[in-house]
Amino acid sequence: MKFLYDNESFSFEALRAAGYATYGGAELGEVLVTCRLIPDGDEEAWSAQWAATAARVERIGRDALTAGHRVSAREALLRASNYYRTADFYRRADPANDTESARLAKASRLAFADAAALLDVPARAVRIPYEDTTLPGYLFLADDSGEPRPTVLYHGGYDSTLEEAYFALAAGALRRGFHVLAFDGPGQGSAVREQGLHFRPDWEAVVTPVVDFALALPEVDTDRLTLIGTSLGGYLAARAVAFEHRIAACVLHDGVYDVHPTFQAVARTAAETPGGWEAVLAQSVSARWLVRNGLWTLGVPDADGLVEASKAYTMEGLAERITCPMLVLEAENDQFFTGQPQRIFDALTCPKELIAFPESEGGGEHCHEGAVALWHQRTFDWLGTVFAA
Repeated sequence: MKFLYDNESFSFEALRAAGYATYGGAELGEVLVTCRLIPDGDEEAWSAQWAATAARVERIGRDALTAGHRVSAREALLRASNYYRTADFYRRADPANDTESARLAKASRLAFADAAALLDVPARAVRIPYEDTTLPGYLFLADDSGEPRPTVLYHGGYDSTLEEAYFALAAGALRRGFHVLAFDGPGQGSAVREQGLHFRPDWEAVVTPVVDFALALPEVDTDRLTLIGTSLGGYLAARAVAFEHRIAACVLHDGVYDVHPTFQAVARTAAETPGGWEAVLAQSVSARWLVRNGLWTLGVPDADGLVEASKAYTMEGLAERITCPMLVLEAENDQFFTGQPQRIFDALTCPKELIAFPESEGGGEHCHEGAVALWHQRTFDWLGTVFAA
């Protein structure tokens, strides 16, 4: 689906930012006036213009808060948080030492934290014990009754942030009476930026402490715990429930059986291109971002090391260990994991369902960006049926 840009990556990221308007994470007019100032493929202009829009919208929120306009403040700060995240997206040349990248990420976190406190039921910031440290999270409650409710454990993928989790999943879950415990795992958000934690393929080591934490919360219905993972999280969540059997249901958004082919394809292009990796990364926004983000989040030294590390992220020999009901989502035009949902679905031996989103319904992009309400409707209707049974 082409959206505002010819460049596939720019089109997708603009759609991603705009799609969160469903839950107050964007205003279409703000997206349009920002993008028209950004030349196609110009990463510096992308960062600068989104940062300017984010700062302008944040000022609206801060002024509203000072004036005592709670709803207006919340709405503007939510949008600002998403816009700051978008501004930082392509700043991956050296994110560990990029002061502007750090500033944008911090601004996104702070704007969201202040907005989260203004929700009808304020979100609760938590720290989840993990090995010798903690993972950052938010507990979003559907109401303040204190009654146990079905609860979703949610994490993103290769480039997600904890704050994005509200627009991507939590807001839709809350409307349907689900609590949500969202968290950044190793390799994600502030866990990699501030704690230096890198992705690991044995994601059960991450999810099991989160389950322990969730089951100790009085608001959690311990018999109706769901795990949902987005993008790369489609592999991570599947891996986790192959070992962690206290989870009652799992949703792969979208399904991923083997991560390696995605990186192998770029490596093959580099091998066939004069100039190799250097030339491919210079020519392709998508390849440049994919590799640079991976070097940072997986903690590997070079592109070849990234391709090699990706081999460990596979469900081969593990899918049959999953016992809980599984929902596998698939996007018709997925540019990262084509064919992967069907592979994991075919390998599963547990109760399972596959839902495909065609381009003709507007949900054909990777993780159904631009069709958030549609995938939420199908996912939570499925969960309602599973738990009713």
